[in-house]
Amino acid sequence: MRYGFWMPVFGGWLRNVADEGMEASWDYARRLTINAERWGYDLTLIAELNLNDIKGIEQPALDAWSTAAALAAVTESIELMVAVRPNFHHPALFAKAAANIDRIAGGRLALNVVSSWWADEARQYGLQFDQHDDRYARTAEWLQVVDGLWREDRFSFAGTHYRTEDAICAPKPVKRPTVYAGGESEAAKTLIAGQCDAYVMHGDPVDVVATKIADMQARRAAAGGAPMQFGMAAYAIVRDSEAEAQRELERITTVGELPAGYANFDQWLQGTQLERTMKLQEYSVSNRGLRPNLVGTPEQLKQRIADYEGAGLDLLLLQMSPQAEEMERFAVQVMGTA
Repeated sequence: MRYGFWMPVFGGWLRNVADEGMEASWDYARRLTINAERWGYDLTLIAELNLNDIKGIEQPALDAWSTAAALAAVTESIELMVAVRPNFHHPALFAKAAANIDRIAGGRLALNVVSSWWADEARQYGLQFDQHDDRYARTAEWLQVVDGLWREDRFSFAGTHYRTEDAICAPKPVKRPTVYAGGESEAAKTLIAGQCDAYVMHGDPVDVVATKIADMQARRAAAGGAPMQFGMAAYAIVRDSEAEAQRELERITTVGELPAGYANFDQWLQGTQLERTMKLQEYSVSNRGLRPNLVGTPEQLKQRIADYEGAGLDLLLLQMSPQAEEMERFAVQVMGTA
């Protein structure tokens, strides 16, 4: 299993806890990532939103790509998996900038391609926001342009959404960055099976994840592509006893009044084809992070992770709080690397 962590670009991950002691700042991101390398983490996922989806839209949120460029220069081994939304980035200009960041990182850049869900954010920034399947059609063209510029000396393209004419991208990436993407609609899975390298999922129990992996493996084989990688989001709580872990779980999921970001969560549900029956308790942690049940003693977590590995999962994308302290504890007690 590879272990990744979500960069706390929003100042934390708990919607019911206002101050998690992990501010949305470059200084915290830098220190956390340098320490994460030392603790043995393989990857960091840097989410891209201009508005703060966790703490409320008025709160600070770090820019993903300038943060990634800065981290590329101060880290040595960790993979930088950076979210990118095609409607926010022209593909030809993006290909040039991303190639440069990959050069700075020595070949450690990866993309997490997100076909957007937040209509209000796009409206506020004056950007195009397509209907659901149209977003994936845009993403398909966007990936063709980026791949073409990274692959060819000059690249021309004429599509519905984008055009290039003998465009040049030099220098190119050290190697083609891995393209991760997620989604549960038919349009999303068709795109990912045909054009991406890895499928990333929201948290779910092992049997659900095993079914999803088998489905995507079959789709990939039908598309004639190389074997895919598979990742999953999860929130982790490790304690010396199960009772201690459950007390921490109760602390982070206790809801008083609705938090500032609840309206964004409601819009997210309306804008996707995810199930609509998510409990308010689950709202406390994003990306269905509590469903994998990585809550318990080191021995319990090791066994649950082994079960996911047996189902074909390659990568855990972890959220924790407070992040630095909990990541070090997890590395020592579960990963055995720190």
